[in-house]
Amino acid sequence: MHARRMSALVGVVIVLSTLVTACAPVAPAATPQTIVQTVMVAGTPQVQIITATPPPAAPAGAGKWCSGVRIVFFPGGPEGGVFAVNVYNGAKQAEADLGPTVAYVWSAWDPQKMLQQFQESAATKPDGIAVMGHPADTAFDPLIDDAESKGIIVTSQNTELPNMIAKYAAAGFGYVGASNYTAGQALGAEAAKRFGLKKGDRAMVWGLLSQPTRGLRTKGVIDALKAAGLTVDYLEIDSATNSDPAAGTPTFAAYVSSHPDVKLVVTDHGGLTATAQTYLTAAGKKPGDIKIAGFDLSPATITAIQGGWTGLVIDQQEWLQGYLPILQICLTKVYGFSGLYVNTGAGFVDKSNVDAVAPLAAKNIR
Repeated sequence: MHARRMSALVGVVIVLSTLVTACAPVAPAATPQTIVQTVMVAGTPQVQIITATPPPAAPAGAGKWCSGVRIVFFPGGPEGGVFAVNVYNGAKQAEADLGPTVAYVWSAWDPQKMLQQFQESAATKPDGIAVMGHPADTAFDPLIDDAESKGIIVTSQNTELPNMIAKYAAAGFGYVGASNYTAGQALGAEAAKRFGLKKGDRAMVWGLLSQPTRGLRTKGVIDALKAAGLTVDYLEIDSATNSDPAAGTPTFAAYVSSHPDVKLVVTDHGGLTATAQTYLTAAGKKPGDIKIAGFDLSPATITAIQGGWTGLVIDQQEWLQGYLPILQICLTKVYGFSGLYVNTGAGFVDKSNVDAVAPLAAKNIR
């Protein structure tokens, strides 16, 4: 779907939620409604039928339109961690605006933990679960199939689950986040061009190729840099650094020491991007000695961009990855809307425009 069309769709959905809240129409007793949806599966239109039960009528002003809906939400990382805190803040705002009851599950970016926590969450029989897709389709599909068979609405954020989107879109399975491979490829190509790198220059990519779907973003970066003629070294982010980016400081310093000709480092992880200044300082480098490109804004990343430590970042607008999945589940549960696909990762931030988003990043919104 074209970005302009999707932006318009998101605007319509948000306006719709505002109008529903303002108007609060009073209906008679809740009656199940059969809704017919047409969804494209492998390029072929298929008709799917779902049943939606509107909430019981309530006096004007008594509660919000999604009150009574129970949701489990996965912010992804450690509690209070970079990126995850922005996702959490978006979800909390949606909870306050719309009125559902939301339980938050923190996973330290560990795919195995996410799978276990999903099973535990589904056992509590909530109305909906919003998941990070890091475990990928192969591991996640059977668990989501089981949850959907029990009437639990599932949707996803940050990392796509293509099989589940195709299978359950009409039942409310949507996606909010970047298109991972495309985002990685865009960052790699832009970094090579913007920093004037030439054929044979050395770059290091620090990423997560071991995670099948999440790793597509790392692959996109590598492919773009190789297409530009660069020599690319790859380092896998180990589990300790994935959970606590500061733990990767010795790894970074050791790499730079053994590869003094490295001109670009791309960090495929919001937490690592936020730690770039620490990494460079530990390696004895000054701002601009090694070009840094990465993903996601945070207060530390804003400071690093302003100080010249970090040169280029893709903003995933992670706050939306919290707000919109909550809205998605509410729209599906209450009104029977199908799943929405929203690409949040299309914009670059550098020194030329960082000041415009700095005040919002300070509040963990951008």
